[in-house]
Amino acid sequence: MIKGIAASSGIAIAKAYKLVMPDLTVTKTTIEDVEKEIACYEEAMAKTAKDLEMIKEAASKNLSAEEAAVFDAHALVLSDPEMKSQVEDKIKNEKINAAAALDEVANTFIAMFESMDDDYFRERAADIKDVSRRLLAALLGKQLPNPALIDEEVVIIADDLTPSDTAQLNKNLVRGFATNIGGRTSHSAIMARSLEIPAVVACKTITSEVNDNDMIILDGSEGLVIINPSDDEITTYEKKRDDYVAYREELKKLKDEKTVTTDGHHVELVANIGSPKDIEGVLENGGEGVGLYRTEFLYMESAELPTEEEQFNAYKAVLEGINGPVVVRTLDIGGDKEIAAIDLPKEMNPFLGVRAIRLCFQREDIFRTQLRALLRASVYGDLRIMFPMIATLQEFRQAKALLLEEKEKLTNEGVAISPNIQVGIMIEIPAAAVLADQFAKEVDFFSIGTNDLIQYTFAADRMSSSISYLYQPFNPSILRLVKNVIDAAHKEGKWVGMCGEMAGEAMAAPLLLGLGLDEFSMSATSVLGQRKLIRSLSKVEMEKLANEALQKGTMEEVVELVKATTEL
Repeated sequence: MIKGIAASSGIAIAKAYKLVMPDLTVTKTTIEDVEKEIACYEEAMAKTAKDLEMIKEAASKNLSAEEAAVFDAHALVLSDPEMKSQVEDKIKNEKINAAAALDEVANTFIAMFESMDDDYFRERAADIKDVSRRLLAALLGKQLPNPALIDEEVVIIADDLTPSDTAQLNKNLVRGFATNIGGRTSHSAIMARSLEIPAVVACKTITSEVNDNDMIILDGSEGLVIINPSDDEITTYEKKRDDYVAYREELKKLKDEKTVTTDGHHVELVANIGSPKDIEGVLENGGEGVGLYRTEFLYMESAELPTEEEQFNAYKAVLEGINGPVVVRTLDIGGDKEIAAIDLPKEMNPFLGVRAIRLCFQREDIFRTQLRALLRASVYGDLRIMFPMIATLQEFRQAKALLLEEKEKLTNEGVAISPNIQVGIMIEIPAAAVLADQFAKEVDFFSIGTNDLIQYTFAADRMSSSISYLYQPFNPSILRLVKNVIDAAHKEGKWVGMCGEMAGEAMAAPLLLGLGLDEFSMSATSVLGQRKLIRSLSKVEMEKLANEALQKGTMEEVVELVKATTEL
């Protein structure tokens, strides 16, 4: 049994599928038989071409035609005669092994394309990286994991899962996943909750202890992974799984109910989404709107930047599909979120570097395209635009000025734009939380991003399992920042939401209700559980609880207080 961090509730029982990259280190050697080495290279090319075709076929069943088309681009790179001839020439002239020749040629091509001014050619570098990696694996006799080829129920075992990895998982076959690293607020964990699959992270040694096809029990509620369980353990956990499914079904009775406390106070429960595909989950789980639309997933789905038209259609689909407010966060790339189409600088600490709004200011072309698409889509619903990673008033003013410039241009072009677009910011940097009274005079709303706010307040990487004890959402310091933001907004007649994972935590609901939070935004699967809980609470009583919690010294004291007051 392995203990990790419970990241997404539920029970999974299935075979293990290891999503682990093999070591593709290349050793340069001198060869005698040139023709044999070239034959090996051609054999690797044929195998890679076959693999790409299989992956494309499988991907087309789970992904859109546009998403699956990336494999066509990879096939074109593979068949490029220039690259093939350079590799073969290097083998002939330098008498080196095929793997070394490929590695050198591919790196030359990648560097050349990455240095080009044209976006299209820069984006081709990512295709070359992917294809050359597949070719190298074939030459070295290694097998690359291909999640798109999964054709049976599995539990994914990995060191970590990138947001794009997680986005491509077929939730009908992937029953859950366990990773070596991560935390409850890592993006893989957040995506697992969106996909409604159980997950356990920070298992430390899971990839070395599990083999492909091992039977796995994964308890995402308790943070447990059992490898090759006994029949009795399987029977026990099958019952736990059935009980959890029954509990979820019972909650569905609250789908169309309002979230009203016992003393008549109403709050909004809305959902976090990553694409229009998530609308169904919001509606099924009784979400009253969208509190965070993570637009970066639009950019992760392709090796190329999404066009204005592609973005417009995605935003329009969400606004039309949701009968309620839709808060759209502008592009938030950086930190642990990378995309092939944008060459981010290599930084010592990327979480504190060029990311989110800072990147948008450096790449105004990308930012303006997104703003135009949002403005055009605004007439199809209740759009609210939110800028992430705002640290200073000047940053907000700069972002809003660009928005107004694009609005004026579109108006002059005769494009209809909603007159009721609210413009707000994420509060995720302590500097903004402390200065909330000044921000509140200029914004239409705040949405508190607790994942980063906690990380920055405690100077503790939320992805680091070794210091996970410092990820303390219920620490009085965080509660005081949240209270400061809410009080400042309410004084100016503005509303406050929370779109960090804290909003979906049962333990947090009494505190946030008492502090005066207006909108709770969370993974869609958490909505009904929070609705059931909040409907059992008194707003007046929770205000007393929150005031008492603010006077405590530690998170442990706050948690004890909440448990004693609410029986959680």
